Amino acid sequence: METLLALVDCNNFYVSCERVFRPDLVGKPVAVLSNNDGCIVARSAEVKALGIKMGVPLYQVRHLVKRHHIKLFSSNYSLYADMSARVMTVLETFAPSLEIYSIDEAFLDLTGVCKDNSNDYARQIKKTVQRHTGIPVCVGMASTKTLAKLANYAAKKWPHTGGVLDLSDPIRREKLMKLVAVKEVWGVGSRTTARLETLGIHTVWDLANQPADYIQSQFNVVLARTVLELNGVACLELEEIAPDKQQIVCSRSFSRRLTDYRELSQALAEFCSRAAEKLRRQHSVASHISVFIRTSPFNANEPQYQRAASMQLPTASQDSRVIITTANRLLKGIFKEGYAYQKCGVQLSKLQPESKACQFDLFMQDSNKVESLQLMKTIDRINRRYPKSITLAATGLDNRWQTKRENVSPHYTTDWRELVAIK
Repeated sequence: METLLALVDCNNFYVSCERVFRPDLVGKPVAVLSNNDGCIVARSAEVKALGIKMGVPLYQVRHLVKRHHIKLFSSNYSLYADMSARVMTVLETFAPSLEIYSIDEAFLDLTGVCKDNSNDYARQIKKTVQRHTGIPVCVGMASTKTLAKLANYAAKKWPHTGGVLDLSDPIRREKLMKLVAVKEVWGVGSRTTARLETLGIHTVWDLANQPADYIQSQFNVVLARTVLELNGVACLELEEIAPDKQQIVCSRSFSRRLTDYRELSQALAEFCSRAAEKLRRQHSVASHISVFIRTSPFNANEPQYQRAASMQLPTASQDSRVIITTANRLLKGIFKEGYAYQKCGVQLSKLQPESKACQFDLFMQDSNKVESLQLMKTIDRINRRYPKSITLAATGLDNRWQTKRENVSPHYTTDWRELVAIK
């Protein structure tokens, strides 16, 4: 039986999430901003048509925002994560195997599922996701992941496909490959594109017709596998269970410059709490902690300073208290007065499963270890039910350093106090 994989990708995902609860914005220009409302990170089709690029700083396009009445939203990540989970739950009903590739993309194994007409089945997926979640999607299908990505690109780019395309037919596949630039191939970046073009490889079809051995000798084994995938030879398996992260980083830019150690310590403590919660969510412990601080590299009028420090824990831990205490000890060693700090962060590395046997501290009692596990589980349960209820941070909380979010929408699906009201 011929393999059939589908890539389901949400259209302008962040914008679509905002429009679900604001149907009055459908068909109107909408953009979502990055942390501190600095850059545009998601655009509706109407905003793209105005020539506004992804990642452009907001101040550079303020005149376009005002002229065209573009509706701006601050990033609402809790809403986007919850809407993503709802989309993935719907997709799970259509295939026996599913790989969640990103917050707005998933690969489905449709081998033997859609026996009669793959396009009809894909349209059913598209319609069901839209009806159950309000999120529009496009579906690309093929025998390999790379080809499914290419099919999804075409389904989004050309409206006559109706948002659905199957590249199982070799004639259709060849026709598309000759039309699409090589830079659109999954995993081919700008530097690789430039090198390929110097070799006369300009389209996907040009790349697919190169010998894999030659591409490996000129580039690497990853691009050689891409060539094989473009020719229908599967080299990338479906990963139904996402692998645990090998490191966890939590950092933010501040809404204003911080000069006081106490404020910087408080911000770092909150980042440590978030990182520790992510660590516990994947049932891991960390044995190495790194901390960094820096001023703004974009302000030449201010004195510049950046430093980082690391420490190996005597015993791998997932306890927020241990991580915060260690991080603050590192911060004291690198903090200097007289600088306006713009960003800080923490990195947890050398991760291992919490169930893995390890050498414990000679002076740590088993009762203390059990108490730590129970306390952290209790904190996580409370925070899941009442977001941001408990934060282990410095005393005298002053959240004026928090990320600027002047246009954030309500947390419609994750906060009881902000449920949408129907009149």
